[in-house]
Amino acid sequence: MMLFQVVLSILALSQLIAGSAFTFILGAQEKSCYYIFTEKRDTQISYYFAVQSGGSFDVDYAIKNPKGDIVVSEDKQRQGDFVFNAQEVGEYEFCFSNGMSTFAEKVVDFEIKFENDDDSKGFKATMPEQPNTKPIAHVENMQNTVEKIDRQLDDLLRTLQYYKTRNNRNQATVKSTETRIYYFSIFEVLLMVGMAFLQITIVQLFFRGSRKQLV
Repeated sequence: MMLFQVVLSILALSQLIAGSAFTFILGAQEKSCYYIFTEKRDTQISYYFAVQSGGSFDVDYAIKNPKGDIVVSEDKQRQGDFVFNAQEVGEYEFCFSNGMSTFAEKVVDFEIKFENDDDSKGFKATMPEQPNTKPIAHVENMQNTVEKIDRQLDDLLRTLQYYKTRNNRNQATVKSTETRIYYFSIFEVLLMVGMAFLQITIVQLFFRGSRKQLV
């Protein structure tokens, strides 16, 4: 029972993070926007995106604050993993644009996280009674271990996302290469048939001219 209370205490001390991760398709000449709402100033917002397939694997994106001012704006980016502080309270806009493509659609992975202290109100746990105000040693050790595991899991997630992106891009490159080889082979066959037909025509014209001279 004591151990269970300690684990609950560590979870209560951990700051909860609100987040969302999903994959969406961005069509040619399209713009797609997503929104989050912050309830306090200086909220730390982290976001990650990666173009999995389509065209040159790049998109334009921009982030706007509640006043409509641009916080971050970059063009032709393949992926991004950034953190910024939300200075204003309100709705933040994340927009992705595929305006540079005329026909190629893009598949984009997008993940966003931000601190939300209000989410922790629904979960409360009390520290076990201690002889003094200083936390007992084993509680501190368990809390440090949990924080270390959390960091390692986050690093592992980023690594898996990186390899997923590389794998998808490599597959797209292989498919594109196969398609090019296929059409190049067809063109080569047609070219050889055309050259053979041209050679036969030239030889026939040559012999016809020779026969006329003999006559």
